[in-house]
Amino acid sequence: MLPKDVFIDYIHDLQNRICKAVEVSDGKAYFIEDNWQREEGGGGRTRVISNGKVFEKGGVNTSVVHGKVTEAMRNQLKINGDNWFACGLSLVLHPLNPFVPTVHCNYRMFELYDENNQVIDQWFGGGTDLTPYYLFEEDARHFHQTYKNACDDFDPGFFPTFKKTCDNYFVNWHRNEERRGIGGIFYDYQRPNQERDAHWWIKFAKRCGDAFMEAYIPIVEKRKLLPFTEEQKHWQEIRRGRYTEFNLVHDRGTLFGLKTNGRIESILMSLPPTVRFEYNYQPRPGSEEDKLLQACLHPVDWV
Repeated sequence: MLPKDVFIDYIHDLQNRICKAVEVSDGKAYFIEDNWQREEGGGGRTRVISNGKVFEKGGVNTSVVHGKVTEAMRNQLKINGDNWFACGLSLVLHPLNPFVPTVHCNYRMFELYDENNQVIDQWFGGGTDLTPYYLFEEDARHFHQTYKNACDDFDPGFFPTFKKTCDNYFVNWHRNEERRGIGGIFYDYQRPNQERDAHWWIKFAKRCGDAFMEAYIPIVEKRKLLPFTEEQKHWQEIRRGRYTEFNLVHDRGTLFGLKTNGRIESILMSLPPTVRFEYNYQPRPGSEEDKLLQACLHPVDWV
């Protein structure tokens, strides 16, 4: 099988398994599926969950799209070729309880072709990162250790490199370099070579994708029944505002989707259901809210 066919099969299988695990954890809500087609080529499978006992809003999406390289792509994305192909899985889960963290996950591949449909560029990217509203250090250690284990199976240098990349990507640079959350791993533009061909990178993506349930679901189970106050929900919505700012101002995936005439409902699925933007809001120094903010301002080595 061509690498892209292997990857397509995998993301659809992973989508099924993650959706099932999320539904079991929620215990009430189920995903609704929206199959869509893209006029320029390809389509996707958007699955959305909402108003659950645990998950206020979430989506687990797959897309397999292709098309001609446009002038906008050449000018703004610096992509030069005749036509392109991209496929991937992308998810965001926004829990109701502020003690359960939001999570984001994305694994994808991209190919660029010349006018003879020969591959002239190919790369892989992905990662999983955690955005808590209250900092439980044991949860942070568990999450990062799970991805360190996944990375170490392939290259012991991956985790420190990809964690640093993650810490330096999900950043609201306009807010004193404040991170969106406490990170995880993130890698991009990983091109195959003689030592590590496309199938090697697909195996790595599979290992990281499969680690999602192990990294995240136990945290949900541990925190989902904790009682919370209106003030704690208020803080969650303040932090969700920061999440929204990053996705709309800085995120390359959002930009790529918009510049390639992507499906807007799927692109903006990642946004939280309710957010707050309050003028110059600052948590009380030394509070639990401030403890989280400090971890976002000063990334921590959790393992």
